[in-house]
Amino acid sequence: MSVTTEPVRITTLVENTAGLSGTLGEHGLSFWLETASWRVLFDTGAGTVLESNARALDVDLTQADAIVLSHGHYDHTGGLVVARQAAPCTKVFLHPAAFAPKYARMQDGANRYIGAPSEGMDAARQEDGVMISTNGPTEVADGLFVTGEIPRVTDFEDTGGPFFLDEDCEHPDPLVDDQALFFESPRGTVVVLGCAHAGVINTLHYIRRLTKDRPLHAVLGGLHLVSATEERIARTVEALRGFDIDHLGIAHCTGFEATGALLTGFPGKCRPCKVGTVMES
Repeated sequence: MSVTTEPVRITTLVENTAGLSGTLGEHGLSFWLETASWRVLFDTGAGTVLESNARALDVDLTQADAIVLSHGHYDHTGGLVVARQAAPCTKVFLHPAAFAPKYARMQDGANRYIGAPSEGMDAARQEDGVMISTNGPTEVADGLFVTGEIPRVTDFEDTGGPFFLDEDCEHPDPLVDDQALFFESPRGTVVVLGCAHAGVINTLHYIRRLTKDRPLHAVLGGLHLVSATEERIARTVEALRGFDIDHLGIAHCTGFEATGALLTGFPGKCRPCKVGTVMES
């Protein structure tokens, strides 16, 4: 796999918490990655703050060379209409299962549709854009890759919640569409997660395999430990130590308990990725 020779600037456009004056938070996630040669939008949030936050953070969505979806949940696909209106000819990279029906079962037993909004799916399918299926590793821009489907190898990670493919919540959703971005920097591999429904440790093991065991420099995004048991959180922290990561930027669905464990377990290396957070490789 090719190595990114230019510095990459990563800006958090959408996250649960606003980190700068003039920005807004919502339950969702979106990152803007750019070099001197390309610009990529990774996820689009739930759709209510992407445009205003991009304006406040001086990000020009019309310049996007590609849109990548980490998976098909509404809080990552809701801004597709805004993104495609800004850049109507931009390619959209997504796993084929991303637009399958998706439901969640609530604590009271009721179900809720949590898939991509229909208008967002329509926007992605516009004739003047191109949808790229990412079953396996795919190069999105020069040196920037999306994993495609991630093998599940750990014995303590699951999708992170009661997710289903049908309205009656009888058929569990394995979330095979979950995928992550990664690129090689001079200091090691940088990984950008959506929700890590495949498991953050599964994801990192797979990326290490794809990059021939290059060291991991940074991991940013949601770890979806919001509903995890204490045991899973502890095992995740212990497994992360084995990767010797220089920087952890946690966001969105990581959860309060897991965030506390990560901040404690990786002092000086871990910080939240609120809206407006910038990392440069």
